[in-house]
Parts: sequence; C-alpha cells; structure tokens
Amino acid sequence: MKVLLLNGSPHAKGCTYTALAEAAGALEAAGVETEFVHIGTKAIRGCIGCGKCREAKRCVFDDDPVNEAIEKARACDGFIFGSPVYYASPNGAALAFLDRLFYAGGSALRYKPGAAVVSARRGGTTAALDALNKYFTINCMPVVSSKYWNMVHGNTPDEVRHDLEGMQVMRTLGRNMAWLLKCIEIGRAAGITAPEPEPPVRTNFIR
Repeated sequence: MKVLLLNGSPHAKGCTYTALAEAAGALEAAGVETEFVHIGTKAIRGCIGCGKCREAKRCVFDDDPVNEAIEKARACDGFIFGSPVYYASPNGAALAFLDRLFYAGGSALRYKPGAAVVSARRGGTTAALDALNKYFTINCMPVVSSKYWNMVHGNTPDEVRHDLEGMQVMRTLGRNMAWLLKCIEIGRAAGITAPEPEPPVRTNFIR
C-alpha cells in the first residue's frame, strides 16, 4: 500500500510539509509506504478546457509536474493533498495543479481514499479545506477524516510543531488513512469491488 502526499506550497520544507510529514510518519508506522510530490516554484498552467485529455488520459501540457503526478497516482492507493492558506483558499498553484490532475487523471484516483490538509498562520482554514475536499467528492473518493479538521497553525515550521493539537490531528489522520486502506485491501481480497458507475447524466438548467 502506498499514499501519495502532495505539497502544494512553494516552500519545500515549510509549514505545509511539516503537517504532511507528521501524517506520513503515522502512515509509515502503520506499514504504509509514502511518497511526496512538491509542486515547487515554477509556473503551473491552468486548465484551458481543451478536452484533449479525454482520449489521452494525460494533460496536453507536459512542461510541469501534473502528468508525472497522474502516473504516480495510478500506482498509489490513497492521497493527502496539502496547501497553505492564501486569502481563505488553497494557493493558486495548488488549485491549478489539482484542476488538471483530476480533469486529466481522475480515473487514476477514483474510489481511492483522499484527505486534505491546510496550514495557516491564523484564519481561512475551513474555507480552504472545503475547496480541497470538493475534488474528492466529485470523483467517488472516500474522504478520510481525523479528530478535528485537518489543519495546523503557525508561521514557521517550528511554530507548527508547537501546535500540539494540530500535530495530533495529523497523526490521527495518518492512522485513519492506514486503517481505511487496510479495510479496502481486506474487502478486495474477499471479492468486494468498487461500485459499477451508471452512464453519466448531464442536466442543463437553461430552458
């Protein structure tokens, strides 16, 4: 079993990474392999709605980490996406990345557990979490929870580590993710498979 952790912060070892690393430690302790993907500081293209990915199952833009992440996702069993809070929202690069990851590679994530993690100095965390969780709930993905909302507070990694409740939330999230992955694995061994999707129905509300 393997969980892919996406660090949506421009800072490779900043506050968001500190939160994700705490969850990853709990996953590793439970016997689940982890891998980090860092968006970095280079430009992340936004989706242009060209639709080319419907046939190719990868984005037409191949000059940033999105297609690499899609390929990694195919070999992973669960996902934790982390972002700093910018103006009560995930940062723009993380949203652009996830728009294309899910639009072009949604089939690589479908029916696999996902969780969102946010870091902030003070406020805007619940709004940012709401935006991130919508990617899971539009893609048939079980959402993994913790003992509180998946957030940490601090302006530096050291301050985040002093957010003892936030760190406990991250560890609980990692253990809950490991538990659910093991339940799914046992179910699969017993012949329980993912639900068969119905043919898509699209309703246009303009009459």
